[in-house]
Amino acid sequence: MTLTKARIKRSFAKASVTYDSVAQLQRTAGRQLINTIDAKEIKGCLLDLGCGTGFLTSQLEANTNHEIVIALDIALTMLQTMQEKWVGQNVIKYVCADAEHLPFIENSIDSVFSNLALQWCSNLGSVFRDIKRVLKPDGRLIFSTFGPQTLHELKNAWATVDNYNHVNSFYTKDQLHDFLTHAGYTKVEITSTFHVSRYTSVWTLMQELKYLGAHHVIAGRNKKITTKTAMEKMITAYECYKLGDKIPATFEVINVIATV
Repeated sequence: MTLTKARIKRSFAKASVTYDSVAQLQRTAGRQLINTIDAKEIKGCLLDLGCGTGFLTSQLEANTNHEIVIALDIALTMLQTMQEKWVGQNVIKYVCADAEHLPFIENSIDSVFSNLALQWCSNLGSVFRDIKRVLKPDGRLIFSTFGPQTLHELKNAWATVDNYNHVNSFYTKDQLHDFLTHAGYTKVEITSTFHVSRYTSVWTLMQELKYLGAHHVIAGRNKKITTKTAMEKMITAYECYKLGDKIPATFEVINVIATV
């Protein structure tokens, strides 16, 4: 495990206690993801990849004709938090593993779902190939991920301070399509929606990202402690986006259905 992956794992492990209190966008995206397909046609063995505290898992359990639902996450504490909600539910199986190294045999899963999790994988091409490996013939990968316009206000505000990456970059729809077709998926459908959340302050936004475990920057970050002066300059730059007494934050959510 690289240092970056260890940091991501640690961030989400710490966020397991606070995650549900600030995961409104994740729940909205999860509902939209389920609505992109006819859930009643989904059956067999389902995998929720990067399940977090289990919102999408609960939607799969309630709305599909599954035989078994596997909840997989890299952070054990996320799974433990989820398991506490589902005491006595034997239909859900819990697996602590890395989405980039799936511990399943070939042709063993009917459908793979993932809600706002795959953006944390460093090699999406490899991830898509491995998911294809475990999917049965005609199986589908159904997932949501963040698009490049996500947190553009925060990114632009930091750009007035320095040239480091303070906000993660995300793949475009075209790039995702290329990854999937090169991985061997025969049909790929991609749509995107924009969500604008409003916060009382930039600090509130940043605190929410931390509570979600989503504050870790994968590449190009400043390894030094951010100074008070730099933070104040960024916040001042962000103020130009203010709407009334709130600051907005844009999240681009991309939904994908890819068939083997």
